[in-house]
Amino acid sequence: QVHLVESGGGLVQAGGSLRLSCEASGSFFSITAMGWYRQAPGKQRELVATITSSGSTNYADSVKGRFTISRDNNMYLQMNSLKPEDTAVYYCNAQAVYYSGTKPLGPYDYWGQGTQVTVSS
Repeated sequence: QVHLVESGGGLVQAGGSLRLSCEASGSFFSITAMGWYRQAPGKQRELVATITSSGSTNYADSVKGRFTISRDNNMYLQMNSLKPEDTAVYYCNAQAVYYSGTKPLGPYDYWGQGTQVTVSS
């Protein structure tokens, strides 16, 4: 099991910055990829950025050049030049793979509870 807790959300003016953190506990050594997703009111959850265990990153086109994802045992999202359309609940995701002997099981998806980011115009 992996337990994820997000923090760092809040209210910020357009053009401002926030840094989100995702603290992972439990079987974090089984984590492979991690990512940030967001869901705005009335919209589906969408990918913001992902990072693999080797450090390869992927970003949604809407945040490229403004957001930076990073990780150690935890995960972070530095958000700069924020826009009102970035307003959403941001969720931390982790994928974990377990082994039964040499047989891989998973990946299994884990989610945090979310943290609200509100960008005022």
